[in-house]
Amino acid sequence: MNGNESSAPAAPAVGRTPVVPRRALRDGVYDAILERLLDGSTPHGSSLGIDSLARELEVSPTPVREALVQLEHTGLISRVALKGYRVVPPLSPEQLAELFDLRAILETAAVERAVSRTDDLLPELRAAHARHALRVRGVRTSPGARGREPGFPDLRECFAADWEFHLTIIRASGNRFLLKTAESLSAQVLRLRQTADPGTTDIESAVDEHAAILAAFESGAPGRPVVALREHLAAGARRVSAGG
Repeated sequence: MNGNESSAPAAPAVGRTPVVPRRALRDGVYDAILERLLDGSTPHGSSLGIDSLARELEVSPTPVREALVQLEHTGLISRVALKGYRVVPPLSPEQLAELFDLRAILETAAVERAVSRTDDLLPELRAAHARHALRVRGVRTSPGARGREPGFPDLRECFAADWEFHLTIIRASGNRFLLKTAESLSAQVLRLRQTADPGTTDIESAVDEHAAILAAFESGAPGRPVVALREHLAAGARRVSAGG
């Protein structure tokens, strides 16, 4: 080492904001706004003001603006010229049908590819199913659930565990683009759940249908998982249509 070198780390450039903390802040703001969109506390059609959200979340307007741009891509909010962002209406019957159609196309392709990886998939799929069943049992047996149907805040973790079961299969497809497409639908899948009337949502049925998908993979019969998945999605579409 010569006299011009130093072992001390270089000082950050003046005025430069660390990348990681800013990204973490933006993601935290994104999650906070997403929760408001999905739990029913922000009605459809209501406006989302950047400055008011920044005050409520105790952050600067910049991460709020970045989060809203990101949320616009999920379809949960839309930007209206000269008026800012607004919460979009619930999914229409036609949109619900199209979303289930897309899921059937995407998830059937994933299941067909995951069958060849069944041995690796099964431990993770069993664990995902167990977590989902545990969440549902927790909602049904919690003290606050007695004498009333669970609302969306109660069901949020159940829905997340439900979707994670599906993502576990899609990951096993080995196709990164299938997985990326599915992950981009995550907010819409939760929005689908939000569209349905929570009082008519039969969360136990989803657990039973997932058990049938798991059993189909365990059977070793290549065609059974696809049949079980399609039956599950068709039943889910009927339930959402009945509650919407």
